[in-house]
Amino acid sequence: MRATSVTAAARILIAAGTADAMRDFTERLTFAPADEILHMLRTLAAEEWMALPPWARNLAYRLACLQRPTDPDLLREAAADLLSFGPDWDSHAYELQERAAAASVHGAAASTGEVADHSA
Repeated sequence: MRATSVTAAARILIAAGTADAMRDFTERLTFAPADEILHMLRTLAAEEWMALPPWARNLAYRLACLQRPTDPDLLREAAADLLSFGPDWDSHAYELQERAAAASVHGAAASTGEVADHSA
């Protein structure tokens, strides 16, 4: 995948940390598709896991999860990231884990033609 504009903006944010860099990153992130957001997060994590500020990571995962609210893998990834920076966000992480579990059950039932039982 090509280097994306949100990835470039994130690199500038990491290097400069200025108000202009924050604004540009936030604007690009706001309108980026989930694939681009995840590419940015995973690319930067592979290079230097702690480089991107937690507020930027939280926002990025939040926007990706809003675009893919039933993607259990994404929900689990976002939850794991939140737990890495807790405990302030632990309750949000646990909620994402619960949503991931529910999405997995629903997805498994849909792939087999079964109806998921959500009465528990």
